[in-house]
Parts: sequence; C-alpha cells; structure tokens
Amino acid sequence: MAVEAKPGRDVLRRVPKVNLHAHLDGGLRPRTVIELAREAGYGELPTTDPDALAKWFHEGANRGSLKEFLRGFRHTIAVMQTPEALERVAYEFLEDEHRDGVVYAEVRFAPCFHGERGLDPGDVVRSVVRGLERARREFGTGWGLLLCALRDRTDSIEWAHLAVALRDEGVVGFDIAGEEAGFPPKRHLEAFHYVQRANFNITIHAGEAFGPESIWQALQYCGAHRIGHGVRLAEDIAVAPDGSVRLGPLSQYVLDKRVPLEICLSSNVHTGAVPSLEKHPFPLLYRAQFRVTLNTDNPLFSATTLTEELARAVETYDLGLEDVERLTINAMKSAFIHYDERCRYIFDVLKPGFAKEKGEKRGQAPFPERKGA
Repeated sequence: MAVEAKPGRDVLRRVPKVNLHAHLDGGLRPRTVIELAREAGYGELPTTDPDALAKWFHEGANRGSLKEFLRGFRHTIAVMQTPEALERVAYEFLEDEHRDGVVYAEVRFAPCFHGERGLDPGDVVRSVVRGLERARREFGTGWGLLLCALRDRTDSIEWAHLAVALRDEGVVGFDIAGEEAGFPPKRHLEAFHYVQRANFNITIHAGEAFGPESIWQALQYCGAHRIGHGVRLAEDIAVAPDGSVRLGPLSQYVLDKRVPLEICLSSNVHTGAVPSLEKHPFPLLYRAQFRVTLNTDNPLFSATTLTEELARAVETYDLGLEDVERLTINAMKSAFIHYDERCRYIFDVLKPGFAKEKGEKRGQAPFPERKGA
C-alpha cells in the first residue's frame, strides 16, 4: 500500500468523493425524524431529543447482527409516508453529502415501504426525485437513484418494472436488499431477467450475512453488475503464511471481470459481517487488485460519513492519498451513469481535486484502465 504520509481528516473532507451505497431511509437527520414524527402523529420514537435519538439508533444498530441492524428502519420508514416528507429527506440527504465533499452519490430505497397512506409507487419515487434534483440544483452534487425490492417478498417484478419505467427520470438501477440468509437472490429471477433484457443496471446485496454462494447467485443467476458489500468473498481466497494469495474460481471471476464491490466498513462491523475493522477483508481485497469502493450504507445507524469511512480506512490500513484517489476513481468508474458522464467526473472533478491537494497540475489524458482499477 502507499508509503506517503497519511492524509488527515481535513484533507479527506476537501477531496471530491463518490458514494455508491447509501440507503435513503438509513440516513435521516435525527432532528428531521423527530419533526416528521410530530407532523405525522407518530408517537413511537424512543426519545424526542435529537442527540439521544442519534445515540439510540447507533447503539441499536451496533449489535453484530443484520437482523437487529434492520430494526431501526421501522421508525425512519414510518415518518416517510407523504410526498413532502420523502422530498425533504431526499433533499437533506444530498445536502449532507455535499457538505461532506461528495460530488456524486447513488442513493437507494424500497418504494414498497412508503405507501401506507395510499401513495402511488410512481408518486413515491417522484417525490424522492424532486428532493434530490432540488438539492442538485442548489449544491451541484450529482445523484442517481436505485430502487430496491425485498428478498422476503414476492413482488420484486413490480419494482423492477418501475425502475425501468423511470430510467429517464433519475432512476439508474435496480437492487434487492433485506435479510440475506434463507432468501437467495435467485428467487427473484423474473425481476432480474426483466431488468437485464431492458439493458438496465443491477446491484445486489450479497456476501454480507451469507457466504460466497450468495455472491455467485447474484452474478451468475441474476446478472449483477455490482455487489453490495461482498465481504464474504474473502472466504474464496486463501492466504499462505508468506502472504501470497490463491484465488478460488469465484474470486478469480470477480477480479477478472472487474466486478465492483460496494464495501461499507463501519456497517460491516455493526451488522456482524466482520468482527472488527482490523479483521475486515478490505485490505486483502485492495492489495489483490479487486475493484473495491468505500461507502456509507446507513449514516444515521452507523454514525458516519464518507469522510469518516475514508479516515477509518486510512488509519486502520495505512492508506495514503493516492490510495484514496484510486478508491474514488474506482467508484466513479463503477457508477450507473453513462460513460461520458463518468469520464467528465473523473477528468474534470476528481483528478483536479486530488491534484490540488497533492500540489500537482493535471492535463487531459485518455481514459485509463489503471492496474487494479
């Protein structure tokens, strides 16, 4: 890994960043949750003090279990049941990303959870789009929206149709999320095959709470273009006492095909996907040249930002600014926006931003496929 001085948090706040894996209903501001609950007449919050509520969400999520981690969503989803609430949450999400130095973010949510007051699914999504677009116009941060289906439901084809139908309104892809064990992705082949036939984008939560088989199904049955989390891929990699690495057939495929892994360090610890940051497979995957990216997942639950995730990586794995730039370009190359847009971000925003921090001058260059990119 890099040998240059580690960048501090001040530098990490300033450099341009890309966040590919963030859940809209896991990133609300505590004060917003309280205010929306009051407006909706929702009286089940554990506290109405913003600091105490933030602590409650974080402590509740940090139990080493994905099932326990997911429990907090019942409160955030409960207050996101009107067009106004959805628009506000989306606007504030992108505003917070902008304040953290994120120049492009892909945010995901499951529309099936937001119709308790009779909202049409299309109106649910368009309310979120309005908030994101209003924030983009004001702050300049780019965005893409991913629609999630749920593993334990049987209506995934409905959300696949909706994602494709709204591809010209800001939806950039389709995902499936929820409890992984016992709910394999191949149960939803109809939805994934529909998205594939529409030449659209697929990312799948896999290899978080279940092993490599989940990743294999996501890729080979469902046609995933990216893998959400994917940390259990390390179980298909053997490390010899001398540090040499031998890849299994699945990990070799992921490496060869440059399948992006949407890693979320803090969340992976909080859900029990890994026991600690020190034992996270991120450095193994990074050294082996996998296309890894770092993301926030659920900032409210994990009490984090992308700057904080990068800082934890820098401090734990001895990364330098070159490594942070490489991870950021990995993310932009893997985004679900069009090729020309990705190039524009890389050459007009990311590279100049990092060059400024390194005191360099960068000219235009052909779009590179760097080693490990």
